[in-house]
Amino acid sequence: MRLFIRPVTPADVDDLFRIYGDPATNTFNPAGPHPDIHHSWDFLSRAISHWKSHGFGSWAILLRDHPERVIGFGGLSIKKFADITINNLGYRFSTDSWGKGLATEFANYAVGYGFNELTLPEISAVVRANHLASQKVLVKAGLRHIRDIHDVENAPASMLFSLKRDEWHHGEG
Repeated sequence: MRLFIRPVTPADVDDLFRIYGDPATNTFNPAGPHPDIHHSWDFLSRAISHWKSHGFGSWAILLRDHPERVIGFGGLSIKKFADITINNLGYRFSTDSWGKGLATEFANYAVGYGFNELTLPEISAVVRANHLASQKVLVKAGLRHIRDIHDVENAPASMLFSLKRDEWHHGEG
């Protein structure tokens, strides 16, 4: 694996704002970019609390060849969307990391970790219908479109992708 991942820490706030505050990385995010560093700090605080409460959560993502620079954030977290609560697979990478297969590599790792290490019964992801690149990543990681959900007021439906652990094991051979 080309990636090195580690749990997020308070020291990640500047990198989090650099990535989540970038309008380009929020093209498909109805909430838009983080408006300021304080917003990123609140986001990071919730991510750290999730780790403390559940024993898993968001990772900082770095390249093994360049471990000094965070290129993204992602992980598995318990999240509520519309009328459902899911074990959510999420990720966001800096624009200079796009188009290199890194999101697919990360998603495959996270799914394996979620099923093998955490023994989660199901892993899901929510993606906007027009975010084709992210949909391809999810499909390559074994997830499939289950249904649409209306999670954003006054916006088109999002797509719920999901994979059950027993389906994943059968898929592995």
